[in-house]
Amino acid sequence: MLDTPEAVVEALRENHERPHGLPRTVIAEELVEAAETFEQPDVLVTALLELMTAYEFTGEQRKSPVAFARILKLWDTAPDSFSPYEAHQVFWRFKWVTTSLLQVPDIPLTAIGGWIDQMRARYEAAGHGVQPVAAMRYHLAHHTGTGVADAYDLWATRPRTDLSDCEACETRHLAWHRVAEGDDAAALDAWRPVLTGEQGCSEEPQMSQARALLPLLRTGRTDEARSHHLTGYRKVRGNTGMQDEVGLHLEFCALSRNEGRGLEILAENRSLFGATGAPLDRLGFLTGVEVLLARLAGTGHEDTAVAGPPGRSWTAAELLAHVRAEAGPLAAAFDARNGTSAVGDRRRARLARRPLLDEPLPLGLRTAAAVARPATPAPASAAPATARTEVPDDFTALVREARRMGRDGHPGDSRLWDRIGERLAETTAPDFEAYADELGPEELLRAELAEHRAQELWLDDRHKASAAELAAAVEGYERLRMPWHALSARARALAWTTRPGARDGEDEESGGAGSGTGGLDRAEVRAALDAVMGETEKLLAEVPFDGAPLGDAEAVFGADLRTERTLAYLSVRYADTFAAYQELVEAAESDADADPDADADAGLDLAGRFEERAGTLLTEAERLGFPHQSANARQFRADVMGRGGDLTGAERELRAALQDLETAGRPWRRPRPRALLAQVLLARDEPQEAVDLLHGAIADAVAHDDASFALAPTYLLLGQASAHLGDFSGAVRHLSEAAARFDQAGDPGEATQARLRLADVLSRSGQPADAVAVLESVLADDATAGVDERMLAQARLTFARGLRDLEEHLPAAREFLALADTVAGWPQEDRAVLTLVASEAATALATADHWEAADTAYERAVAAHAEAPNPPMIALMMREFARLTMRARGAEGTDAALAHLDRADAVLAALPAGEDGFAVWYERGEIHYRRARVLAEADRYEEALPQAEAAVAAHEEGGPQGELARAEAVRVAALIEGNGLDRTNEAIARLTTAAARCRKAELPEAAQVLDALRQELLSR
Repeated sequence: MLDTPEAVVEALRENHERPHGLPRTVIAEELVEAAETFEQPDVLVTALLELMTAYEFTGEQRKSPVAFARILKLWDTAPDSFSPYEAHQVFWRFKWVTTSLLQVPDIPLTAIGGWIDQMRARYEAAGHGVQPVAAMRYHLAHHTGTGVADAYDLWATRPRTDLSDCEACETRHLAWHRVAEGDDAAALDAWRPVLTGEQGCSEEPQMSQARALLPLLRTGRTDEARSHHLTGYRKVRGNTGMQDEVGLHLEFCALSRNEGRGLEILAENRSLFGATGAPLDRLGFLTGVEVLLARLAGTGHEDTAVAGPPGRSWTAAELLAHVRAEAGPLAAAFDARNGTSAVGDRRRARLARRPLLDEPLPLGLRTAAAVARPATPAPASAAPATARTEVPDDFTALVREARRMGRDGHPGDSRLWDRIGERLAETTAPDFEAYADELGPEELLRAELAEHRAQELWLDDRHKASAAELAAAVEGYERLRMPWHALSARARALAWTTRPGARDGEDEESGGAGSGTGGLDRAEVRAALDAVMGETEKLLAEVPFDGAPLGDAEAVFGADLRTERTLAYLSVRYADTFAAYQELVEAAESDADADPDADADAGLDLAGRFEERAGTLLTEAERLGFPHQSANARQFRADVMGRGGDLTGAERELRAALQDLETAGRPWRRPRPRALLAQVLLARDEPQEAVDLLHGAIADAVAHDDASFALAPTYLLLGQASAHLGDFSGAVRHLSEAAARFDQAGDPGEATQARLRLADVLSRSGQPADAVAVLESVLADDATAGVDERMLAQARLTFARGLRDLEEHLPAAREFLALADTVAGWPQEDRAVLTLVASEAATALATADHWEAADTAYERAVAAHAEAPNPPMIALMMREFARLTMRARGAEGTDAALAHLDRADAVLAALPAGEDGFAVWYERGEIHYRRARVLAEADRYEEALPQAEAAVAAHEEGGPQGELARAEAVRVAALIEGNGLDRTNEAIARLTTAAARCRKAELPEAAQVLDALRQELLSR
């Protein structure tokens, strides 16, 4: 019942604790109606101020001036009804009304100008400085685009007053002015105190973070842009009072080429389409939506499903038309009111912007709403991300270049062979009679294409299909009397089936090509390879490398025939070595007892076989003058050595391999040995050279169009190496890139692993809000398939703690509780984790003032501790409950708080003798410390002082590790003694001794705190 002033005041207090939103606003309106019935207007004053606050922070500024007009009337007729705070708010909220009037195009400029004049008159009459008035005149000038420079000077040069906007908000306006002038660097310099957290308020830094996104991109500060998007968006998501800022985040996504992320944001903010109470902010939101949708439509995604106003389904094209139909006339209405084109010009400028980056900015987030990359070239002014191989239009030149690059082992040949295949499949396919003299018979080209397709299938982990293509190539080469090429393809077909590919089953399920080796087991493959090697030795005598062509197909290679045959021979050697390497690695990884072929392999020296094959490949490559193949042999050796723990040997072989490639003049072959060497160096704790090698590997792969090189795991490794070096910004950048590339490759498990590492780096580098944003995307319901349960549990624990550190206590509690349910089913030896999680859940719930649920979680933690003890966590929970109980109930909660501390004492008392693993002295000292605080807050100082002294004594047992906690206990003892018991001299003496002890222990900050309290007591 709201029939008494006291009841309405209590209801106002409860409503004030609610989050801003429609429910809070509706209740505020009801409470104003209830307050109108009382004779004294003081409750009505409070209710109207609360209603105005609700309007201001939920995007209902259209209604705010009406509420303030009633407040102002009460101020003129019953000023005694206003408390000092409320009196201050009368003048403060003049500013709110001015900005609210600017929001509504129906309000004439003359009315707004007259309002500012009244504001000035009232400020001067009350003796207030007029800098806030100048600020309002500047906002009007900025909005209309007239007299901006003069208005800015009048505002920015005046001294601040106690009615000026807070420093953080004023910094935002100063920086935004610089952005409007086109000086992004100066704007970001002005913004620094807000963006670094030195200044802040209820609206900052999130408003500035949204506005700084594009200036950061334009100035190349992409790492900061990523961070401010991650942390800033979470604070404005779904907030009707921040719809303009949501629009800026949508625009950022479009211009950083993260359209998929933009679609997710659109879906999360669908309710904002119904927020009409702040038309100017609504225009900002709609314009951000339009930028995103226009980007989608412009890249061929008009039919993409998007989230629009509730009640129907939308495509990008449909929603774009809908938004334009509202936003265009709304901007025109402002311009008509203002008599200028400023609002429309700003909107048109935003719509004219194009992406600021050539490639998507990796955000580190999992994005479910993927948008395919448009196949458009990078702007001419920017270097492309990859040096794409030039594809000749002339068919003869195309084939010749593909063959030349193939002989050189250049990865760019892949693009050429793909184009050759396309040309042959086209209806206008070349007539081979016209090309036969220069390119050879069509069957030769078909065999070469089969080899290329085999390579692609192998890289796609479809080894059986790859072998089938090679079998087709063998048949073609044999018909063409090209025995060296046929042997090479046969050897690779055998080697590539020594271990099944991860996607081989897809070919079987879809009825695709089967194995080109007839389903041989490992022993049969080994025997078949031995037979191939026998044929190779025989062929060396019959068809030497420099012998005459055996037919028209070989003749087409002309002077390159010797190289073709030699490379085919070395390819056979390579395949034989590769098969031995694969078999050795598999044997090392598997359990011989579980291996069905263990008996067949028992007498075989796999290591000896591998060493013999690798040694032969190396010596033959060196003899024949093809050091890139000797580099391959060294890489196999290095990998085997590394797996066996011989890091020195692995490093030696890889450095020799890189030298071989230098000698061969084949820089495009360096990425893999560089990446392998980096792994070895990381294992040897040499991260700096590892980072350099990984950068070099990526640069080589990009420069030489090597699409087969695995960039995602390389970026992952680079991120880990950078973190090891302490380069956290680099680590974040590389891990974000790794996650994005794993997403593109359709590998969600690896992408999740990369994001978990990214979140860990962000947490360790002091960016908990960024880590929370990343973990939030990782822990989505459909993002965790295939990820280790314990790894996910650790991620959820980190997420919950991050939310707690951001003071989002109720969401943190929900995460802790969900995790508690998960770990409750773990084996007995892991049950202590349940004690930890339940304890943290209970504390988070109590901090959020959800006491009934907190008490339930508390008892669950106690029960878990009885089954699986975790003394430090359970004692910490009990101490925190004592503190939070006093915070919530004051002196009335003293007995309950002391009861929690008694239970903590019992936890320590129950410890077995000689318990180790944690500092018992610390726990005991902290219990005494908290008991002293509880008793002091209840004005029971005589009881509190002995507890503080007991805390000092307990922490002294910890030696150097206990000094800091001891100093804090001394400080509390001195406060109790000096303030509570009026024993000032004793307190001063205690502080003097303790400060000197801190200086001796090299704790200068603690000494300063004690000295400051000592000086305060001395001044009395």
